[in-house]
Amino acid sequence: MWDEFNIKTWDAETVVFRDGVFCPDLSTLNSTDITKKYNRDVHIIYVGEIAGNCRLNINILTENQPVFLTVKIKNKKPAFFNIFVKNAGKNSEFRGHVMLENFSNLETDFVMQHSASDTIALLHTKILAEKNTLSKLSGVAIIDANTKNTTSDINFSALADKTARIEFTPAQRISAVPNDAGHSASLYRPGTPQIEYLRGAGLAHDEIRDALREAFLNDYSLFVNK
Repeated sequence: MWDEFNIKTWDAETVVFRDGVFCPDLSTLNSTDITKKYNRDVHIIYVGEIAGNCRLNINILTENQPVFLTVKIKNKKPAFFNIFVKNAGKNSEFRGHVMLENFSNLETDFVMQHSASDTIALLHTKILAEKNTLSKLSGVAIIDANTKNTTSDINFSALADKTARIEFTPAQRISAVPNDAGHSASLYRPGTPQIEYLRGAGLAHDEIRDALREAFLNDYSLFVNK
């Protein structure tokens, strides 16, 4: 996965999708329903190119299980991408890093639901929006009633061509007091010091653009200690 998609992996149970299709030969698990506790992390990997309607459901139904999601996809045709995460395992954590490259029209609907106490659910999404594209990114974190000590965060950031149109809708529906809950959206603009540093290192204009794009997309800060 590293050579083909620049995806960071480690010693984990895996569920792999390429171009929206489950890949049993690359997976150690056959479902994104996590119904038992594993001695290793679970890493769900969703990569390649998408078009049309695509959906990914993740249900964490066991206690004390870390689950990680890496999405790295592009669309050259109109696409709708839905991710639904339900964390119903006490003391379980979910951390998702979604990287999107939009060359057409792309719409997302991401939902994270806490339905047990002491759960973590974090979903960070980055989008690279090319010329004359439309990107509509919607996400909501849901904290059910009678859940305690939850930690939730959903955010979006974009590096966009000036001709691209972007709409962000991060939201929360909170029915119990969490430990921490956040949601945000931002646009990334490379600073003059970054550009001057790369120019001083001998990079041409196109090389600087490509380096900044790669740096923006391939930030694995969400996977601390992984």
